[in-house]
Amino acid sequence: MDTTIRNLDEAAYRALKARAALSGKTIGETVNEAIRVYLATVGPFQRTGSLRELRPQRYPKGNERLSQEVDAVAYGV
Repeated sequence: MDTTIRNLDEAAYRALKARAALSGKTIGETVNEAIRVYLATVGPFQRTGSLRELRPQRYPKGNERLSQEVDAVAYGV
């Protein structure tokens, strides 16, 4: 797959590219290997529950007028 990855750290990319060259691999092969290693270390994504299980949280005391204050700042109301 051909793709573009933006906002890579230039020094890290250069170091990875050099290491790939020293090991006789392409940068693509090395990036694929790095992705596989990362995915193996973090494990599979596990859902912690359903959105239906979420319950609203109360704002702390002193924030009773927060919505009106936000409207005043955002819309000049």
